[in-house]
Amino acid sequence: MPEFECRLKTFRQQKGLTQEQLAALVGVRRETIMRLEKAQYNPSLKLAVDLSRAVGAPIEEIFIFE
Repeated sequence: MPEFECRLKTFRQQKGLTQEQLAALVGVRRETIMRLEKAQYNPSLKLAVDLSRAVGAPIEEIFIFE
């Protein structure tokens, strides 16, 4: 199974957003953002696109599969 790395926290912090604020922007719970940042959850394509737009970074820079 490929390794999964999530750099969402870095991009979220660069935008000055809290987990709660980012969750509200993309329509999920804060717990979902927390699990994503710990690479414990693979997002749907829609959520990945929404997160990418919210933090202003390409999907492939946020979510890295090796």
